[in-house]
Formats: sequence, C-alpha cells, structure tokens
Amino acid sequence: MSFRLATFNVENLLTRFDFTGFRNQLRQDRVIKLFQVSSEGVYQQLEQARVIAATDDTRQMSALAIADADADILCLQEIDNMAALQAFEYGYLFRMVGNGYRQKFLVEGNDSRGIDVAVLMREETRDGQKIELKDIRSHAMTTYRDLDLFNEELALTNRIDDKIFKRDCLELDLLIGGRPFSLYVVHFKSMGNPRDGLDGRQSTMPIRRAEARAVRRIIEDRFGAEQAGTKSFAICGDMNDYQERVDVIGRRGTGYRFEHQNETESALDVFSSDGFAENVVRRREPLDRWTLYHARGPQEQWLCQLDYLWLSPALAAHNSGRLPEIIRSGQPYRTIFPPGQEVERYPRTGWDRPKASDHCPVVMTLDLP
Repeated sequence: MSFRLATFNVENLLTRFDFTGFRNQLRQDRVIKLFQVSSEGVYQQLEQARVIAATDDTRQMSALAIADADADILCLQEIDNMAALQAFEYGYLFRMVGNGYRQKFLVEGNDSRGIDVAVLMREETRDGQKIELKDIRSHAMTTYRDLDLFNEELALTNRIDDKIFKRDCLELDLLIGGRPFSLYVVHFKSMGNPRDGLDGRQSTMPIRRAEARAVRRIIEDRFGAEQAGTKSFAICGDMNDYQERVDVIGRRGTGYRFEHQNETESALDVFSSDGFAENVVRRREPLDRWTLYHARGPQEQWLCQLDYLWLSPALAAHNSGRLPEIIRSGQPYRTIFPPGQEVERYPRTGWDRPKASDHCPVVMTLDLP
C-alpha cells in the first residue's frame, strides 16, 4: 500500500484585485507603467483586464505542475480562501488531472494578505486504499506564551502574546488504508527587508526558528518526546529558509558555473540537528535539491530549497530506498538550470511570467509502516 504526498506553493491564488498601485507606484504592475492612465476608474479596468488575462495562463501551468506531481495528498500554500480553492480545483485541476480532489481543507490563518495553507486529498489512493480524515486542528492562535518560546531575539520584533505562526500550522490526523498518518502543513515567515545590519534572511530567522520549534513542540506534546520518532508523521510546506544553496556564478552571455555550499545556520536546524525528522530532498544530489531560483542581478543569484517534506524517523526509515521528485517544468525561463537538469517548459511559459510558480512541487511515494 502506497500513497503520494506533495507540497506546492502556488503563489497568490487570489479572488480579489489589488488597486493600490494607482496611488502607490511601487505596487503598480510594470505593464501599466507603459501607459498613461487618466483616472482611478480607468486604472481599475485596466488592472482587472491584466490580472484576468494573466491568471488563466498561470493557473493552467499551476494545474499542469500539480497534474505532473500526481499526488494523493497535496499540501498547498498561498490560497486566498475556500472559494478560490474550489474554483481552481474544479475549473483547472479537474480538467487537467482527469479526476478531482474531493476532499478540501482550509482554515483561515494569520497572514495579513489573507493567504492560507490548504490540503487537497483524493478519496482513495491509486491502488484503492481509502483516505480518511479523522481530525483537523489549526494552531493559528497559539502564542509564544502558550509554548514558552519567547526570548530576547524575538523581543526585538514581537511581543510575548503574539501568535507564533505567521500563517498557520494545520494539523490533520488521517487514516490511509486504515493506518494512521499525521500531517502538519506550514508556511513559515517570509524573508523580510534588511534590518539592524542584518540581511532579510537573518533578520527574520528568529521568527522562523520559533515556528519550527513550535511545530516540534506540538508533535512532541502529542506523541511524547521519546515516542514521536516512532510515529508516522510529515511536516510539509514552504519554510522560507534553507540549509544549503547552489550559487549561480556568471552571466547569460558568458555562461554559468554552479557552486554548492552549506549554510552556517538555518531555522530548520531545529528539525535536523538531532534527527527529529529527515528532509528527504537531501537524498538527491547536492546540485539537484533546489525548489526555487533567487536573483537580484548577476551578483546575487542562487538555487535553494524552500519547499520541504520532513518525515519522521520511522516513516523515513520505512521508505529508505525512495527518492522524492521535484517538478520543475513550470519554472519561468529566467530560472537557470545546472547542466543535465533542463526540462521542457509548459506551453506559453514566459521569461518571468506566466509560470506555474517560482516554487516547484515536491512529491514522494510513501508506504506506511
């Protein structure tokens, strides 16, 4: 008995328009800047037309990436609300995949933009094993005080009664073919702007580290610290941090070379330092673990993993001979691939848009002990 588990940040699956660009040039789309717009009403009409036209291509590619992942259980990030999820699943996924995801779960979280984590599940695995939800819990309201996680680092930007998860940690108890499986879906704090001499990653790392500690505490409080490793659980999502990266050195006209390097610290060390969970993507070759391309000019470009399937020790050991897959056909043409990793992009893919997402789906076939 096996099932396929995947995670994917589809990026801004929204049901609303953002018209703030009329007054704030920094939020105005580049194509609108090419035209003289005489009034806010005209701006709103143009912005609606632009978003609707671009969204159809984007969501076709998102659906193609999900279809290629072919997961039985799909963890998603950046979903506006259940209405957006239902419209996307019926209008795009159902047509692409051939059969839909009947089970849909989303709880409104804490993100100021209203983007949430969600889970789509089939009713059965591909070999006919029933997938059942036994319980679902949101941890969006959990505070630093609740889990005694507040410290001096966090005090620089947070208060003790602030919520730990900047989106949520959505916990699902499942039975797959009658066997228990616990799933934790997260989307950790994004890397912000530089502050107090620290870059955006370093300045926000204390918040992500607290989120990781909170996930671990939730699991250990439930199963017991000594017994957690023997249970079947997975922590999935966009964690906005990495323990290694591949520097991309060079320019388009002269070619590139790729250098792998480990980071000295990461918020995700909370999971890996003592073997609490395994990042199964690290079973792939070092240059082939990335799920996102980052670039700010030719002097700052790298490939890194932001999207994770962390498995409990028992579940990882039971699937020791298996590798996760990374679906990269939805990447825009601006993404630079190491030699031998090139893929055929989806039709109508652009230089930086349209695209399935800047993130790649990560999927793995698993057996439960």
